[in-house]
Amino acid sequence: MPTLKVNNHNVFYDVHGKGRPLLILNGIMMSTKSWDPFLAALSADNMVIRLDFLDQGQSDRLEGQTYGQDIQVEVIKALLDELDIKTINLVGISYGGEVALLFAVTHPDRVERLVLFNTTAYTSPWLAEIGHQWNAIGKTRDGATYYKATIPVIYSPSFYEAKLDWMKKREAYLLPIFSNPVFLDAMERLTNSAEAFDVRDGLGKINAPTLIVAADEDYLTPINNQKALKDALKHAEMVLLPGTGHASMYERPILFVTLVLGFINALQAQYDI
Repeated sequence: MPTLKVNNHNVFYDVHGKGRPLLILNGIMMSTKSWDPFLAALSADNMVIRLDFLDQGQSDRLEGQTYGQDIQVEVIKALLDELDIKTINLVGISYGGEVALLFAVTHPDRVERLVLFNTTAYTSPWLAEIGHQWNAIGKTRDGATYYKATIPVIYSPSFYEAKLDWMKKREAYLLPIFSNPVFLDAMERLTNSAEAFDVRDGLGKINAPTLIVAADEDYLTPINNQKALKDALKHAEMVLLPGTGHASMYERPILFVTLVLGFINALQAQYDI
């Protein structure tokens, strides 16, 4: 199991395939395993790097600590240095997209291209309040209630209804995890780490060509916030997925893979037309 030491903490990562490197960054409840359905397609012609942020998956838990997302930026930098990668293509969704933006603001010279799914440039008071409610429910240690408060809203209503059997299987899989105090405490720390996220003043530092992928039934990162992000970046394009919720990679898997590979591997990121 490949691990990296960052500030005396073990960080899990893995590498698959060869070619142009892309680092894929987890949403807040995800882990490296969440990308398993896409790994074969993404790594066919690319070097795909996955990592679990601190407090995620197989990486160390930061019990009793308070931190911001800058700690995850340190993890990315340490990993790139370990792998001797000078510049990287970053793909992130939600929390992972936020960390990707923060990394690009902090280390603009190390980012080649950015693909951001369901990502905004700051945590709005509205989104922060949702996080507060998640944390309050997590403290009850009631996995079923935590699931009902967090998961249905991640998906579009049409997907949830059409894939009800899949959702029920998902619920059965997640309930033991969501009933685990270690997971719930980590989720509270991760949620808190995103509350102060705001890179709006630093977006001008990002020169990397960027693709923003929004979803019109995303109830956590509204379209208007993502449009504002697109307008603030120098070299950004935006795609809107209709009838899609926050978990866009699961609802539109073919489009997810197509957009990532198409943008990352395009010979030119800009055209003089």
